[in-house]
Amino acid sequence: MAHADNTERSHSTTTTTTTSGGAGMGFVVGALVVVVAVIAYVVFSGASPSGQDDVNITIEGAGSAIEGAADAVEGAVSGEAGN
Repeated sequence: MAHADNTERSHSTTTTTTTSGGAGMGFVVGALVVVVAVIAYVVFSGASPSGQDDVNITIEGAGSAIEGAADAVEGAVSGEAGN
């Protein structure tokens, strides 16, 4: 006669899920924040790129030419005004 085994066997399945926690995405976002902060500092600091804020222009030896031009403009304005 055959013997029947009616005992129940327990089969368990274990599933393990591993996540990275977003460390790579955090690094990318952090780098972008630093880049934007540096750009904002450069734009809003008000410093000129060359480091100098003043421009000085000197023209020498043009005194008589400038006086002659000023006299000509003054004469033209007087003529238009009827003086």
